[in-house]
Amino acid sequence: MHTPNPPVDTLQRRTGAGGAGSAGREGAKSAAGRFPKPALLVASGFFLAYLLLSTRRHAVNLTTGYDLGIFTQIVQSYSELTAPYSSLKGPLYNTLGDHFHPILAFLAPVFRIFPSSYTLLVCQAALAAVSVIPLMSWAAEIRGRKFALWAGISYGASWGIAELIFFDFHEVAFAVPLTMMSVCMAGRGKWRAAVVWAIPLTLVKEDLGLTVAAIGAYVAWKGPRTTGILLAVFGVAATAVEMLVVLPYFNPVGQFAYWPPQTGEEAGLLTQAAGAFWPPVKWLTALLVVAPTGFLAVRSPLVLIAVPTLAWRFASANPYYWGTEFHYSAVLMPIVFAAAVHAVATGRVPSRRLLPACLVGAAVTAVTVFTHPLHELAMPRTWSESSHVRAADELLAKIPDGATVASSNRLAAQLASRTTVTEVCLFPRAFPPKEAPEWVIYDTTDVSDPDCVTGRALETSSPGLPGYRLIGNREGILLLHRSSGGSTPSLW
Repeated sequence: MHTPNPPVDTLQRRTGAGGAGSAGREGAKSAAGRFPKPALLVASGFFLAYLLLSTRRHAVNLTTGYDLGIFTQIVQSYSELTAPYSSLKGPLYNTLGDHFHPILAFLAPVFRIFPSSYTLLVCQAALAAVSVIPLMSWAAEIRGRKFALWAGISYGASWGIAELIFFDFHEVAFAVPLTMMSVCMAGRGKWRAAVVWAIPLTLVKEDLGLTVAAIGAYVAWKGPRTTGILLAVFGVAATAVEMLVVLPYFNPVGQFAYWPPQTGEEAGLLTQAAGAFWPPVKWLTALLVVAPTGFLAVRSPLVLIAVPTLAWRFASANPYYWGTEFHYSAVLMPIVFAAAVHAVATGRVPSRRLLPACLVGAAVTAVTVFTHPLHELAMPRTWSESSHVRAADELLAKIPDGATVASSNRLAAQLASRTTVTEVCLFPRAFPPKEAPEWVIYDTTDVSDPDCVTGRALETSSPGLPGYRLIGNREGILLLHRSSGGSTPSLW
């Protein structure tokens, strides 16, 4: 019969990782007993920072229809007890054909009370900030207050979390605290809790079943083997069912939307394997994932839980997955920081090397704060409203609640909670003439979708669009209203 490994607390008592002798253990216990308040303060501080960054970006029209507008429409649909439709993706587009994220339904009651895109940003900030608490609590138990402060502040300010907050809203915000809780529980040898916290990850996004499987593999390796194997099988099965059955069922073309594009010539296995390690940006991303921990994470087997996410990203042909931008690395930050604490908890880091490693991690975090989005809090554009923003707000205010609108990307998020808005680039091709939107608003300075044929036509046409009359043209922003009895909307 397989005998589970002793809990981490037992390992700490055997190795003395929490301090030297009885005095060290008593100091760690004392620090742990006093620590809930500092952990809450650090989490509250990051909640405020995340909230200010995301809400100010929305206030000055820097958020986008892709993706804040889309997620606003999804949560609004759930709050109205309908399928998660998003008109920004297309007329009556069920987004369960795009990504598998039913966990977003948990936001519906809050949205019902506060029907605004700001609601999503507040919830995302709270989800990210609360994940600081279990990490700091564990760090305080095994090494005291200073180590816990280093872990919590470095994690909260890490570039992966900052990128999540910066680029609108994403469902992976739910994965951040769930992953942190599960990995911390696994590192502490609390196997049942690790499993319970891992299972809901399969409701966040289709690829996270692979992360669940990795957690299961770790549990099978270090803890109860049968439980770990069952969790691993569940995670793989969840991803397979979601990608091969659920998503194709709801997708308009009947297939998973993110399979690699078909090519005329299939590359050999060796070529494909080599491609997973090239270009060098992938190496830089892998380095930056563990660097904020002062490379302590690589001393713990928990870091292997990050492998599935890095593997599918680097194997993809989509270059957006390779780098450090957007939200793709947010789920990796809880794993590597929990791994760093685990390395210390299990005595894998000699005491003489802990301080230098923490200093390296702090230096990396300090540098990435200035190269990644948190520094935007100190930028004047975050706090000032330009004449362009004021003009946009005044034109947006002319569109009544409940109207149908075709909008450029950066203005769509402002309309998502109170109108039926679609991307102007889909119009008029995706709409029958009788269902053409009542309003069209287009920002000619919006460069977020340079391939928008409709947008280029609007910029060059005069007065704007057949069947519509021009209501306003300020700061490069065109507002048009459909004329009653007007001609069929067409740009060609």
